[in-house]
Amino acid sequence: MISRLVLVTLALAITFGGIFGWKHYKGQQMAAAQAGGPPPAVIAATHVALEDWQPYLQVVGSLAAVAGIEVRNEVSGQVKAIHFDSGASAEQGELLLELDDSTDQAELKGLLAEQTLARLKFERIAKLVKEKSVSKSDYDEARATLDNAEAAVAAKRALIAKKSIRAPFAGRLGIRRVDMGEYLVAGSEIVPLEKLDPIFADFTLPEGELSRITRNQQIELEVQAYPGERFRGVISAIDPGVNTGNRSFRIQAILANPDQRLRPGMFADVRVLLPETNGILTIPDTAISYAPYGDSVFVIEQEAGVNRVTRRQIETGSTRQGRVAVLSGLSEGEQVVSAGHNKLRNGQAVVIDSKPAPAQRVAEKAPSA
Repeated sequence: MISRLVLVTLALAITFGGIFGWKHYKGQQMAAAQAGGPPPAVIAATHVALEDWQPYLQVVGSLAAVAGIEVRNEVSGQVKAIHFDSGASAEQGELLLELDDSTDQAELKGLLAEQTLARLKFERIAKLVKEKSVSKSDYDEARATLDNAEAAVAAKRALIAKKSIRAPFAGRLGIRRVDMGEYLVAGSEIVPLEKLDPIFADFTLPEGELSRITRNQQIELEVQAYPGERFRGVISAIDPGVNTGNRSFRIQAILANPDQRLRPGMFADVRVLLPETNGILTIPDTAISYAPYGDSVFVIEQEAGVNRVTRRQIETGSTRQGRVAVLSGLSEGEQVVSAGHNKLRNGQAVVIDSKPAPAQRVAEKAPSA
């Protein structure tokens, strides 16, 4: 009995001794790890690059036709013939629509007869006045009667001509507003007509940019109908005054539009290209920590063969294709953290991943602006 108790006691002593020994060993390891500091953080890094950017002013605008009207009739009448299709192209002077002019044509024949008679009388009196067989007043009266008859014929012909509605300029027609046999009062809408090539882009800029804008300055624009595609043009006109309400001035640019894909009324994202600026320092936008008190980055520096990070305040500029212009705070070639900076503190050791940040990989594949 005593020997069994001794064996149990020894077994318990060995078991508890092993447990306490293991805990003591792990405690010593943890203390050693804490004494050496936390393990280095794994981060992605990139270098501050020097790039050539084409600077621009970005603003919203809208497209407008160089010439655009609603074709209307100047005189009343019933529609006799329609010579166009909705959406078709029209040349300058092309006949679009005819109003009934049968009554006017009949009246013209009577006026032509009166004109012929007035001319015969005038020619007869002109001969007699040379022979002094009639008075000068009879001659003057015959001359006035002839002039009146000729004026009446010219007026009637002008009225008949107005009943043939023609395109005042070349362009594209819209949707027809009238039908055959319809009676149109003067000024009725017949069809819209717009000249689409070239086309205008209208936009405004703050008065502070006035000194940077000149005629023939290049612009680019994008429209929602063709995402990712840019259309180029030049500034054709600048308003001489500044709007006192919003302190901005109006600009008009002109763009070639041979395929007529750009249409009046389209919303446009306009970029006014400024003279090229060289030597812009840029970093990926993922490298920047944005805060109300200022933007900052973690700069990587080597100390005794160990990479350590230091937070540094920077001044940022415009953004393009996932990269941000750095106006101050960094130098070309410096290495900064591009991903993983949310877990860093000043002086912390880091291990640089061999791959760039995922967002930076996408930006590097994207086409340059």
